[in-house]
Amino acid sequence: MLSYESINELCQKANEQNKKISEIVLSDESIQMEQTKQELFNRMAESFKIMCQAVNEGKNPNLRSTSGLTGGDAAKMEKYAQTGGLCGSFLNLAISKAIAVSEYNAAMGKIVAAPTAGSCGILPACIISMVESGKCKENEAIMSLFTAGAFGMVIAQKASVAGAEGGCQAECGSASAMAAACLVELAGGTPEQSAHACAMAIKNQLGLVCDPVAGLVEIPCIKRNVSGTVIAFSSAEMALAGIESKIPADECIMAMKQVGASLPCSLRETSQGGLAITPTGIKLKEQVFGAK
Repeated sequence: MLSYESINELCQKANEQNKKISEIVLSDESIQMEQTKQELFNRMAESFKIMCQAVNEGKNPNLRSTSGLTGGDAAKMEKYAQTGGLCGSFLNLAISKAIAVSEYNAAMGKIVAAPTAGSCGILPACIISMVESGKCKENEAIMSLFTAGAFGMVIAQKASVAGAEGGCQAECGSASAMAAACLVELAGGTPEQSAHACAMAIKNQLGLVCDPVAGLVEIPCIKRNVSGTVIAFSSAEMALAGIESKIPADECIMAMKQVGASLPCSLRETSQGGLAITPTGIKLKEQVFGAK
C-alpha cells in the first residue's frame, strides 16, 4: 500500500516493480478503493473527457465570464498559434488550451479541478496537447493522470494545494509540478526523471503569490495557468535531457510549505495585496461590484 507521503516512495515502488508510477498507483487505488482497475480507469477517462470539453467550449470567441472581465483570449491564441509564433505551434496551441479551460471556468463552465479550479488549465493543456499532436495515445494520457494525481496527493499532504494557505505557488505551482511529472512519463522517461521535473517546476514558481483582482479567479489567474503550462513543458524537457534538480522533489515541496507559511495574509487569496490593490485592480473591482 502506498502512503503518498513522499515522491521518493513513488519512485522506489515503481523501480522495485519495474513499472510506471501510474501503474503502481492504479493497482494501489484499486486495492484501497475496492474497485477494479477498469472501473477506476473509466472514471479517469470521464475526467479526461470533461477536460477536453472544457478546452473545446473555452475556445468560443464569444465566451465571457459573468463579471465580464475575461473571455475570448483562447480563440485569439489559437488563431495566432497557426502562424507558428516564436515558440512553434505546439507550445502556442498548448497555451491556448490553458487559457480555454481557465476562461471556461471563469464563465461558470464544467471543469476538472486539477488540483484546483484556479489552476485548472495547466494539466489539461499539457496532456491534451500530447494526444492531439500524436505524441501519445489517449489511453496513455488517461493513465498519466494517475501519476499526476499521485504527485498531487504527496504535495497536498506535505504542503498544500490551496491558494488561501500557500499562495498561487500552491495552486499553479502544484498543477505545473503534477503536469511536468506526467509529461515525462508520457515521453518515456523514468520515475526519477518525473521527480526531477516536479522539483524544477516547483522551484520555478516558489513564492508565487495569490492576489486575485476583485476576489475572482480571473485576473491574473488565467495567465498564470499559461506560465504554469510553459514551466511544466520546460521542466519535463530538462528532466528528459538528463538535467537533475540538485534539491530533491520532497525537499522542494517542504520549501514550498515554508514559503507559503511565510507569505502575509494579504498575498494569500484575500485580494488585499499585490495586483489586486493596484489602481487598475481597484477600478476593475469597482467595475464589477460598484464603488464603495
